[in-house]
Amino acid sequence: MFGVADYGAFVAAIIIFLAIPGPGNLALITSTGKGGVRAGLAATFGIIAGDQVLMWAAVAGVAALLIAYPAAFQAVQWMGAAYLAWLGAKMLLAKPGSKPVLNIQPRHYFRQAAVITLLNPKAIVFYMAFFPLFVDPTRHQGLLTFGVMAATIATLTFTYGLIAVLLTHFLAERMRANPHIGRLLEKLAGVFLIGFGVKLAISR
Repeated sequence: MFGVADYGAFVAAIIIFLAIPGPGNLALITSTGKGGVRAGLAATFGIIAGDQVLMWAAVAGVAALLIAYPAAFQAVQWMGAAYLAWLGAKMLLAKPGSKPVLNIQPRHYFRQAAVITLLNPKAIVFYMAFFPLFVDPTRHQGLLTFGVMAATIATLTFTYGLIAVLLTHFLAERMRANPHIGRLLEKLAGVFLIGFGVKLAISR
């Protein structure tokens, strides 16, 4: 299909990767819990936008530059780690009734999720290594092949995000009656964000 080898396996692999817990999933859940379905969908589009930038950067060979210049790679890596840890610390230190760490306006959720996605330079290297696995060299159609792959990832991410947002909203509505649970989940999200930041910082 448009030069994509074993399209079914490609789709299955993307679905598995989407389900793996990470900062993106946490951004979806936290955004939906704070701002409802609109905020969750805004975060979903933020993740999609960030992924598209990283994917096309990988296609353009940015991964090769990052590998050739480790200092640049590590600088972006540390920026991502610091950003996640900063968000997590704000959630842990937030007091009851204080302004939410993630803003209410959907455009802020979009930006938050996009930044979280973009500040993971390893994603570029991942795409650089992942795409060739599903490119048929005998039927490759250049940018069209990569465009189909990028569009497929965006569609699957939106579908996954929509399901996650609706499920999270359904559960959040039933927990709003008990604000203690909401605060506990926010603290837990903060711990996970700091953990993701540390993992990004120390991984090589």
